[in-house]
Amino acid sequence: MSKSVAREPLRSNARSNRARILATARQELGRNPDITLEELAKAAGVVRRTLFGHFPGRAALLEALAEEAAETLRGTVAAASRPSEPADRALAHFAYSIWPVGDRYRMLLALARRDLGAERVAEILAVARDEVTAVLTRGRRDGVFPAHLPPPVLSAGLEAMTVALLEQVNDGAWQDDGSRVAVATLVAAGVPEGRATTVVGEVVSAAAE
Repeated sequence: MSKSVAREPLRSNARSNRARILATARQELGRNPDITLEELAKAAGVVRRTLFGHFPGRAALLEALAEEAAETLRGTVAAASRPSEPADRALAHFAYSIWPVGDRYRMLLALARRDLGAERVAEILAVARDEVTAVLTRGRRDGVFPAHLPPPVLSAGLEAMTVALLEQVNDGAWQDDGSRVAVATLVAAGVPEGRATTVVGEVVSAAAE
């Protein structure tokens, strides 16, 4: 057997182990932010040496999760962009589409201030904030959203609201599939509640189809 053929299963196994460790970390850190790497290795079904081979310490593991979250968010933002649709519908679709990503990585919120730092979290969320600012700017120009706040300021406020709602999920106080968050986002942007509910209902129905 050639060396190249022998190395390929090893690389494949290493990728599988790394993915399993990250998936386990997403789950277990949400339950216990203070879990040790040794406990994570056991939960992931790998030996301590394997985990430390991929992630030499807690900081390396959290940074890998942060980069994974950032990459997922970038892809979702690109897919969720609806520049040709009315701004209220585009914002509703965006909020509904982004929520599952936030829900998947909400454990990072519990670790943000202590382990990642506010600047790193802001860097991860920047792509979503910029997209929302663009939608709000377009909606304000088209008369869909009122001009009660500058778009960048309102975008930051909507981000803070979404983060706060994710923290409520972390605390076990609330659950959502993204539809109620989308309604809340439109209402906070200045859309009447009845109109917001109708728009989100159309977005959810379209997504289901």
